[in-house]
Amino acid sequence: MYLPFDEMPADTRIWIYLADRKFNPEEQNYIKEVLTDFCQNWNTHGSKMPTSYEIKFDQFIILAVDQSQLGASGCSIDSSVRKLKEIEAKLGVDLLNQGKVSFLQDKQVSVTSVPKVKQEIADGNLEKDTLIFNPIMDKKQDLQEKWLLPAKESWLNRFFDN
Repeated sequence: MYLPFDEMPADTRIWIYLADRKFNPEEQNYIKEVLTDFCQNWNTHGSKMPTSYEIKFDQFIILAVDQSQLGASGCSIDSSVRKLKEIEAKLGVDLLNQGKVSFLQDKQVSVTSVPKVKQEIADGNLEKDTLIFNPIMDKKQDLQEKWLLPAKESWLNRFFDN
């Protein structure tokens, strides 16, 4: 059953998907329609789970499941991935490739690939204090506490002269 994202508890499980580009307003409306319907019916072994989603920075899709009563099963997670593949195909975006690195540059989300991180640093686009989006989170509360952090406090620190 779909619930507004703000009403989901802090310990709600989340999955974050980064698009390789921003969604335009029409695409966001499409995503909202598709994911509201999906969340309304998202279930585990036939039982509906309290679920939600949010679009952040016009480029991230965050899916959420309150697992306090029912945990998401492998099949239910697979169904969400199938839905994201449908969105990818319809909009021509890359959501499921985990080899992307995202950071804030001039208050805009920049996306690069892991192999290009060193070049971004050499070009001065990515510095020690640049805010990066931490992809390693699994609770809604992490969005407030750990999502944006300086590159020097992340796994990217190894690429800087220390």
